[in-house]
Amino acid sequence: MTYRTQMEAAKLGIITPEMEIVAKKEFIEPEALRALVAAGEVCIPCNIRHKSLSPEGIGKQMRTKINVNLGISGDCKDYGMEMEKVDMAIRCGAEAIMDLSNYGKTNTFREQLVAKSPAMIGTVPMYDAIGYLEKDLLEITADDLLKVVRAHAEEGVDFMTIHAGINRRAVEAFMRDKRKMNIVSRGGSLLFAWMMMTGNENPFYEHYDEVLDILQEFDVTISLGDALRPGCIDDATDAGQIAELIELGALTERAWAKNVQVMVEGPGHMAMNEIEANMRLQKRICHNAPFYVLGPLVTDIAPGYDHITSAIGGAIAAASGADFLCYVTPAEHLRLPDVNDVKEGIMASKIAAHAADIAKGVPHAREADNAMAAARHALDWEEMFKLCIDPDKARAYYESVPPAERHTCSMCGKMCAVRTTNMILNGEKVDFCTEK
Repeated sequence: MTYRTQMEAAKLGIITPEMEIVAKKEFIEPEALRALVAAGEVCIPCNIRHKSLSPEGIGKQMRTKINVNLGISGDCKDYGMEMEKVDMAIRCGAEAIMDLSNYGKTNTFREQLVAKSPAMIGTVPMYDAIGYLEKDLLEITADDLLKVVRAHAEEGVDFMTIHAGINRRAVEAFMRDKRKMNIVSRGGSLLFAWMMMTGNENPFYEHYDEVLDILQEFDVTISLGDALRPGCIDDATDAGQIAELIELGALTERAWAKNVQVMVEGPGHMAMNEIEANMRLQKRICHNAPFYVLGPLVTDIAPGYDHITSAIGGAIAAASGADFLCYVTPAEHLRLPDVNDVKEGIMASKIAAHAADIAKGVPHAREADNAMAAARHALDWEEMFKLCIDPDKARAYYESVPPAERHTCSMCGKMCAVRTTNMILNGEKVDFCTEK
């Protein structure tokens, strides 16, 4: 029995090799995973041409995954630096990398990325359209955009952000309900400008079935873009965001009808008290499709520290039902991130994802934490370093101010609470004045 996509296989009762791999990673029975993929509650983005991929599941009962954004821009055309970021992302265990290149002929970089990366690869075809086609925005046609989608699919991209939800109905709601920040999605702003200048419907919405046919051919997962996501906390949960979300719910069902796997993208900037309700609303309106969030950033006044504002929001979002976190770096809103920024963003997102997995009761999520507690109890520093989310940084901090007593740290020294308690429980006397 043949199948074209993971979802089609799941609906036919077939457990694919990719499902077997994901089931083992997630400590779930393959048949249970197959049922979740068939229902659209889990997706396994895996283009048939991405041969180096280590498949991952995104969605219900899965560990929270993280994505790293990178790519070439007109102001930073250093391909070597971008590949360094790729290497950093892979070393740090990011499950996905999005190539957001928007300058020049990006296919060479993307082909190298797909060839070497075990992580899922995502793109936003709208970003690439102007550089790839060498046309001004007003000259781009629906056929042009479909050509870019096909090119990315042929190159082996596993998921694509398609901003199909910003149609005329969603734009009307956006225009009625005035915002402080208007549209902050790059792809969304380009499509909005194109629609307003031409007077035509969003080509990704108007030709949605043709987009799905291309994605189905290569088993590319559609990531339904949130063009009207809030760009500041004051714009969160407004008419434009909700109007587009309603459209995304309908587009989700249309994709599933063609056996195309789906993720739905979400906010954005949002106050902490609104996050849980937004996660539940998305799951309800989009039929429990996997939810992919940028942040949310919980305050607007922390440039230089937005990896922290994002991690706070991401932890709450994932604990409340989000499945996939897009990292944010300290350079967000300021400049293109360098390699160090990328690492800081990855670590912040991994912490948020892991904290959420503990809260959600994901199988075995607590094991590393329990092992760390045991190592700390034993004052076993080498074991602690092995268990750290970033062993190199932890070791460097410890060794930067070496303690006189090797089994303690320089903060407490011999007055270490763990050491003191262990000595008493072992029947030893604690006498700091006479200890050598």
